[in-house]
Amino acid sequence: MPQYLIERHIPGAGDIPYDELVKISKRSNQVLAEMTAEGKQVQWEQSYVAGDKIYCVYNAPSEEAIREHAKRGPFPANLIVRISEVISPATGR
Repeated sequence: MPQYLIERHIPGAGDIPYDELVKISKRSNQVLAEMTAEGKQVQWEQSYVAGDKIYCVYNAPSEEAIREHAKRGPFPANLIVRISEVISPATGR
């Protein structure tokens, strides 16, 4: 399944209290469960909270599926980019 990087612009994201991040995560999981029950396979891998943005990595059949998840959340999805490769320090060994 294709993997996507989503950039969510949220002013002050880096200052969001942990308990609020938990609530956001629970809502995302709820939307993902609803979509899975409808036969739409979207998987959340992980997210990085930094500055005024949250960067998320998702597996999904299409960019449209990512947009649907964002709309249902509702969560911003300011930029969605398909990941072509993943590299790490191990790549250069």
